[in-house]
Amino acid sequence: MRLQFSVIFLVAVLLAGYAPSAQAFWIWTPETGKWINPKYDVKPSPKEQLEYAQEFFNAGQYAEALREFKKLLNHYDKAREAAEAQFQIGRVWEEMKKYFQAVDAYQKVVERYPFSDLGAKVVERQYAIANLFMEGKAKDTRFATTLLGNEYNVVDVFRKVIRNDPYGQYAPESQYKIGLYYLARNEYQLARDEFEKTLNDYPASKWAESARYQIAVADAGRSVPAQYDQKVTSVAVTGFEDFVKANPGSELSADARKEIDRLRLKEAENAFVVAQFYQKSKQARSALIYFQAVIDKYGDTLWADKARTEINMINSGAVLK
Repeated sequence: MRLQFSVIFLVAVLLAGYAPSAQAFWIWTPETGKWINPKYDVKPSPKEQLEYAQEFFNAGQYAEALREFKKLLNHYDKAREAAEAQFQIGRVWEEMKKYFQAVDAYQKVVERYPFSDLGAKVVERQYAIANLFMEGKAKDTRFATTLLGNEYNVVDVFRKVIRNDPYGQYAPESQYKIGLYYLARNEYQLARDEFEKTLNDYPASKWAESARYQIAVADAGRSVPAQYDQKVTSVAVTGFEDFVKANPGSELSADARKEIDRLRLKEAENAFVVAQFYQKSKQARSALIYFQAVIDKYGDTLWADKARTEINMINSGAVLK
């Protein structure tokens, strides 16, 4: 008994000796009969804990806010406030410019709390983050690695937006911008596939018209030099022509007409090269047929003038080159 009293007395003395520093971190609670550290303590209710964490967030003390929101999740994971705390964790990461951590935090709201009313806010924030990257207005230390195929990239963020709310206001534009992302990287087939998906999934949206134009742009990007088969080029020309017919008053129609002229020039050059092949092979009849085809189909191009010159040379009996 005397020994136990001595131990208690010794502990009390030691605590008294460290009172200035101990009081800064530990508080004696008569209700529990324990020393507690407020840094690790949780408020009596999830509502109070949420409000406490929100105070740190509003004051711009993001590390402290993150700690307190996480504390709510650890102690009150089934409470109604848990979904809000998870969402606010995303807001904290976003304010700290840790954008992909923010996307992940927002996604957990959808996955862990599917019946909360925060779904629309999650989609809005994820879309905003993806759009910042698309417009070059934000950077993330992990985003640089995505160009090398590591981690996930901005396309995955847009896909989350679509998956979380496939018929919402941000889904059509997100689908369209995935196509733009690939187009900017000269991945024309991938871009075309995504624009086609925009047309198929959201035909009534305002993005359908632009997607139809961008499909032709992607086909134009896929076209090969004049010396090779121009099937893809012809597909692109048809795409632009169809777009102009369907949207004569669109601002994009002027650009479409310029693309038609450029691509037709490439087709004309290709047809001229084919005619020259027969000319060099001393097959005069075939050469005349193909040179005439250049004139008939591309009479408004410089290649038609060149074809007329070659026809005159052949008809005059000049030696075939």
